[in-house]
Amino acid sequence: MSEYEVVDSSFTALINAPIEKIDIPKWCFSLSEKEYQGCSPAHIAAGFTTAPDGRRMSINVEIIGGSLMVQHYVETLGQKDHLILESVSDIFTPTGRTTLDILWELSVRPIDSRTCEFTNHVRSKATDEFKDFLDRQGIPFDIFRAQRQPMSIAHNKGETPFFAASIERAALRN
Repeated sequence: MSEYEVVDSSFTALINAPIEKIDIPKWCFSLSEKEYQGCSPAHIAAGFTTAPDGRRMSINVEIIGGSLMVQHYVETLGQKDHLILESVSDIFTPTGRTTLDILWELSVRPIDSRTCEFTNHVRSKATDEFKDFLDRQGIPFDIFRAQRQPMSIAHNKGETPFFAASIERAALRN
């Protein structure tokens, strides 16, 4: 774990669809708000747009550990079986607004001709702005990390099977 890494969390779930029918970027960048909300009680809103440089962007709004987060996930790798998104996410806390760097990686690998394993991997690390935010409040980073990790890990664990089910539904519609 790097010095300012907050969370590195990865969970898997089965998708009952052949790998050739799965297209994670297509799923991500056409995910309806209702479908997104159905993947976690913490999910508030989702949409998609483009970044200033033209790359695709998924906008997700959720509450984790009592803090509202607005994530601006920009596509850095977009293959049918592997999607990597990066975000400088806004976090709204009772003591103010700050940011975290988040890397969200979704991938599938075939198990057999009809089944795949989906992996939902999330890594977050403190931005300089976030470190200053904690310093102004006298909160040691290690204390923040220890409190944040269980909530973020539980969120990822909870949403992973629902994301897999949503990707499966999309694959079977294709």
